[in-house]
Amino acid sequence: MVKDIKYNEKNNSLIEQKPKISFEILKSFFVDVHHEFNKIAWPDKKHTMASTGVVVVLVMIISFYLASVDLIIGKLIGYVLK
Repeated sequence: MVKDIKYNEKNNSLIEQKPKISFEILKSFFVDVHHEFNKIAWPDKKHTMASTGVVVVLVMIISFYLASVDLIIGKLIGYVLK
């Protein structure tokens, strides 16, 4: 879209006007979005479940690691401050 730029004679400056959105432009946009969504290669259920399982396991491992590191550092700081 091309923006309209007009000259303001009162203070000798340029005024940038927003482009107007019409129904045809919106319709064209959503039709293009629909066509692009049809081009996506969506994964099948088996692949999605396997990927989800890997993510859940890794999140659990990392959360246990961070919790143990937090506990150890907390205990060390507690002993130092006593």
